[in-house]
Amino acid sequence: MISSDVADDRVTYVGHATVLLEMDGVRLLTDPVLRGRVGPLRRHGAPPAPGIAAGLDALLVSHLHRDHADLPSLRRVDRATPVLAPPGAGGFLARQGFADVRELAPGESSQVGPVTVTAVEAHHAVRPRTALPVRFMHPTGPKGAPEAPDAVGFVVEGGGRRVYFAGDTDLFEGMAGLGPLDLALLPIWGWGPSLGPGHLDPERAARAAALLSPRAVVPIHWGTLYPLGLARLRPEPLRAPPREFARWMEALAPQVEVRALAPGESTSLA
Repeated sequence: MISSDVADDRVTYVGHATVLLEMDGVRLLTDPVLRGRVGPLRRHGAPPAPGIAAGLDALLVSHLHRDHADLPSLRRVDRATPVLAPPGAGGFLARQGFADVRELAPGESSQVGPVTVTAVEAHHAVRPRTALPVRFMHPTGPKGAPEAPDAVGFVVEGGGRRVYFAGDTDLFEGMAGLGPLDLALLPIWGWGPSLGPGHLDPERAARAAALLSPRAVVPIHWGTLYPLGLARLRPEPLRAPPREFARWMEALAPQVEVRALAPGESTSLA
């Protein structure tokens, strides 16, 4: 599916941590969640466009939490599609029928046509399962997924452009060394009314942007997945994070352009 036309290089925010990156003729999809619910979480906002998972050149999976590696969503992807994933995830993804799974530790790269994808550090531990009710905990990995602590981000380079997809992470010192970047896809919230460790909130995401200093940033991981009942009682986390992020960006990283997209919206990489 790789083409040579780079005029349409763009990113489309599908929702949560799912982003379609079209770059140098290559179509990459990150952390796919393509359905209306994940366990107790319901999708809010526009559904993914029909065929969003068709014709992909690779799938990027940052870690194996269910809100980043949803099994029914993975089943919508052609099993011949290469999957780039962190160490320890390969066996699980291969058991789902994917024939080309490439485990990448931070610093390791893989070629997808003319595009180079490099795994980078992420600070987001994959917690072991507990006896707590699911409504009180982070969505764990899909059934059969390893309890590995590995999570990564990715830097994608192609057509003279560099894009950073953070996946799920907290601040870490190495962020300052990931540039130069044209675009950073930064998580700014989660799926509920509060955040645990290993996540960026609007203030910490702005601090991350100050370290990264990309030309532009698109906030992700907000306003898409949320418990159905809480959406009526406490709707603020569905709407407020990008406004708070923009306010913190003005204070901490005013040199970086903020492009807040609703699910389904796109922005050019030009």
